[in-house]
This record gives sequence, C-alpha cells and structure tokens, in this order.
Amino acid sequence: MIRGYARAGIPVYLLIDREAERAVLCTEPAGDDYGSKVPYKLSEKIPLPDPLGFDLDTSGF
Repeated sequence: MIRGYARAGIPVYLLIDREAERAVLCTEPAGDDYGSKVPYKLSEKIPLPDPLGFDLDTSGF
C-alpha cells in the first residue's frame, strides 16, 4: 500500500502500528517509496510537516 501513496506523490504517510506501539512518519515520496522514514513511540508527539503542519499527540493510541 505504501508504494501506491508514494507513486501518487502523497507528501506525508503516517503508519501506526498499535500492536508494536510505534508509528513511522514517511515523507519525501520518490518512485515506489519514501526517502525519509522516521520511527516514533506511540506515547510521543509526532511533528507532521506541511501541508499538515501540526504535532500529533499519539498518547491516545
């Protein structure tokens, strides 16, 4: 699924894995993948870049 979002040029893709208690923020779409993938724990605030431009509080996940 991530390949389709990257191919479509979706600028921000956030994958939340509640079982593993982590999230991965994917940015910089290039071809079939994202150039940047930053992991976070699900208790942290995730700084979502533009065009979203806000911090996502994941403590409720």
